[in-house]
Amino acid sequence: MATYRTASTLLSSDGTRTHGTAALFTEPGRHGGIPPWAGDFRPANGACNVGKNAVGKSFTLELPDGSTGKVVVQSLKSGKGGVTLALMGEDAPPF
Repeated sequence: MATYRTASTLLSSDGTRTHGTAALFTEPGRHGGIPPWAGDFRPANGACNVGKNAVGKSFTLELPDGSTGKVVVQSLKSGKGGVTLALMGEDAPPF
């Protein structure tokens, strides 16, 4: 299982950019297919421009090298450390 942690940007369909940190991982692909990937996104400074209605919506995750991947927000958790979005990747992983 490959893991990847880096600064990243979550881009909504309306062009809103939310900067933060992504912790991503892949699992082995089935029958030579595209490996599934998922992870968490924590907005910088605890500010979340995404909103509470983000669950189930698609976003683009942009990594520092310019690579991108489509993600769907699975859940949104608020806690002492700020907001964390659980992401499920679509298509090939960008890392």
